[in-house]
Amino acid sequence: MDAMLFSSSTQALIYNYKESAVQGMLDFDTLCQREVPSVAALIAPGHEGFHKAFFRTSERLLPVFPSITAASHAHPLASVFINFASFRSAYESSLRALEEPNIKVVVIIAEGVPENQARRLIAVSKRLNKTVIGPATVGGIQAGCFKIANTAGTIDNIIQCKLYRPGSVGFVSKSGGLSNEMYSVLSRTTDGIFEGIAIGGDAFPGSTIIDHVRRFERVTQVKMIVLLGEIGGWEEYEIAKALQSGEIKKPVCAWVSGTVAKIFPTEVQFGHAGAKSGDQAESADAKNRALAEAGAGVPDSFEHFAELISRTYQGLVASGVIVPRPEPPVPALPVDFRAALKQGKVRKATTITSTICDDRGDEPKYSGVPISEVIRGGFSMGDVIGLLWFKRRLPRFAAQFIEMCLVMVADHGPCVSGAHNTIVASRAGKDLVSSLASGLLTIGPRFGGAIDDAARFFKEAVESKATPVNFVESMKAQGKRIPGIGHLIKSRDNPDQRVVPLKEFAASHFSCCTYLDFALAVEQYTLCKASNLILNVDGCIGVLFLDLLHSVGRKKSSSKPSTNGKSSSEEEEGDYEGLSDPFSEAQIQEIVDIGYLNGLFVLGRSIGLIGHSLDQKRMKQPLYRHPWEDVLYDM
Repeated sequence: MDAMLFSSSTQALIYNYKESAVQGMLDFDTLCQREVPSVAALIAPGHEGFHKAFFRTSERLLPVFPSITAASHAHPLASVFINFASFRSAYESSLRALEEPNIKVVVIIAEGVPENQARRLIAVSKRLNKTVIGPATVGGIQAGCFKIANTAGTIDNIIQCKLYRPGSVGFVSKSGGLSNEMYSVLSRTTDGIFEGIAIGGDAFPGSTIIDHVRRFERVTQVKMIVLLGEIGGWEEYEIAKALQSGEIKKPVCAWVSGTVAKIFPTEVQFGHAGAKSGDQAESADAKNRALAEAGAGVPDSFEHFAELISRTYQGLVASGVIVPRPEPPVPALPVDFRAALKQGKVRKATTITSTICDDRGDEPKYSGVPISEVIRGGFSMGDVIGLLWFKRRLPRFAAQFIEMCLVMVADHGPCVSGAHNTIVASRAGKDLVSSLASGLLTIGPRFGGAIDDAARFFKEAVESKATPVNFVESMKAQGKRIPGIGHLIKSRDNPDQRVVPLKEFAASHFSCCTYLDFALAVEQYTLCKASNLILNVDGCIGVLFLDLLHSVGRKKSSSKPSTNGKSSSEEEEGDYEGLSDPFSEAQIQEIVDIGYLNGLFVLGRSIGLIGHSLDQKRMKQPLYRHPWEDVLYDM
């Protein structure tokens, strides 16, 4: 095993990467003021592309490769392989990484790797003179140089433990959690760690405590060694032998945890797979005693471990082995914007404003109404349009009228321009969305877009108190068609049947029909000029929507007899249950100006256009070509 596993230029490949671990490593790089990021590339089996992450103050694109081989060939200087694969696949991926010539260290995060697979990995790593850390490890860290995955926890903890600059202590333990605790202890009692390794808690770790103790002996920057063993196994006796033989000459401070096991009458399994009390020789007390007899510093209890470490360190300082250096300033780390915003440290102007829907929290809300309430409350499509378009719960009759309009305009056959375009696009092999868009783009003043204009012109005429005759003649004098008046195929003798139920519904439910009455008076005059100048469905919807807006929040003023003995106003009472506030004149004008009413046609006609596209696909219709005989060629 090489004495130095990491340096300030070490780079890693991360398999089955976790975003938080990647960013944590890059943030540590920033603290250490590394010139190059410690993450060279990421590996996501079967996928490739890029992953965005911050390095210092700017974002970097980290390449994502579909295989270990591809990543290794693209980044031959990457020497560390960090494996986040589960215990089910950690063996195969780790073995493949060991076979790559550039990989020198393989870190296996997963717990529960089968012991026979772990032993095979150990054999392969020894044959290839490579290092395996884990399984069941958080990794390790070389202070001021390189950090493996989530080692040492948060940035705040790293700063508190002074891991952004090197110290003089080589530390090794089985436990990742206790490693974090010891990094804190060592930062208070010494000048901090030079390197710390958590070998993992499984019974067969890829590298052992004695492997790293021997390595620390060869690292000149390491002046003292601190190790934390645990009950079970024989490894601590190997360390004792190395001390007795003089192989390990540097001061060693050690503690074997699990001394509490002696109070239990039977064998006890502690947290790690390898931490269980067997015979007396494997007990924590026996191993602590053996280490102390071999010359290691061993405290009476873990409570006195920090004091022992401090005395050992101070002795090295007094003898000149360690020369304390001035503490450098803590490097500044850019604050993540989201974290700073959450802490109230920054503020930022929003780029988009939404007043109709909120998707934060447990569930989306439509104009303040939770989606679950919308579903359980039996909200209709008209009710939902009321919430999302008008920001209010409309009375029942208004929601019903909106739904009637959607039904009325859903389709008008394959010959109209929108349907024709959709059919042609669909037969050209375009997808559903493209075919729908092709049809929708034909909507305008001449096709389907007359609802807004009809409402606008009729509203101006009524508000200016123009007579129907004056209105018609004024439009004629300006050379303008009257939106909502006229039809290509419908006429006085062949009326548009879609208009009839709309007028009947308004008469039964609206509190006023001022605009409809004016439009019908205009129709009477235009029919004197031509039989096809009728009030069409666009015009009828446009004027009735104006009457609808004026009816919301206002009860009908007259009462009509009913067959059940109740007045029509009493029958309508249910329609006004949960009566919404009336629309103001300014709100009505805004609705007309910004295109609410054409939205009804767009929404409704989308139903039919989707149907035409699917119909052509279902029938497997070929590419459409317009016939020559239907074209006038005038060259």
